[in-house]
Amino acid sequence: MEQLGEENNLKLDWDHIDTVLLDLDGTLLDLNFDLEFWLEYIPKVYSKQNHIDFQTAKEIIISKINSQEGKLTWYCLDYWEKQLELDIMKLKSDISHLIQVHDHALRFLKFAKDNNKRIYLVTNAHRKGIKLKMKMSKIEGFFDEIISSHDFGIPKQQQKFWKELDKQIDFNKEKSIFFDDSLDVLEAAAKFKIKNVIAISKPSTKIAKKNVPGFRNIENFGETMPQ
Repeated sequence: MEQLGEENNLKLDWDHIDTVLLDLDGTLLDLNFDLEFWLEYIPKVYSKQNHIDFQTAKEIIISKINSQEGKLTWYCLDYWEKQLELDIMKLKSDISHLIQVHDHALRFLKFAKDNNKRIYLVTNAHRKGIKLKMKMSKIEGFFDEIISSHDFGIPKQQQKFWKELDKQIDFNKEKSIFFDDSLDVLEAAAKFKIKNVIAISKPSTKIAKKNVPGFRNIENFGETMPQ
């Protein structure tokens, strides 16, 4: 697979792309919200609830999260409410002001819409979380449809997800482009033979850019549009 490297502009043949598939967290939205929520705020609340110090609570939370990596439960807010005995949506609302649209993402969505592209949000995020993030980001109106892997009961890492997605929205893989920040998801999309698979190298404004190996990379959506 071709990799962009350090070039500043990704040359895409938009005349031969009719469908845009977009991840949510770390792609359209700054991953800072999720990192802050799961690695700082949840351990803080969990430590108070269980009368343990913050560092111990953080280690417990990270261990629990790591045990579900790659599984649908990793993204399931109902699962975490039961596991942690916390009101996850109430806690997400507490720091929802941190939900931010990435630089240039809004301009990209307008560009795709103005050029009559089919635009789909394709995410592993739970529907409850999506609802909150759509409310705060106000980008819901750009999508032809919002698809959560929870609808199919299969995460994007699995080929069955992509087969189910194809059945639902009937897209031409040769004329589609997919953006995501997770290596295992990008690999799954490439394996499904989506022609244009693009990695986001800076999912959070709070962490350094890091190119995803084996794929064309962009730091932000400003690199995808004609100059």
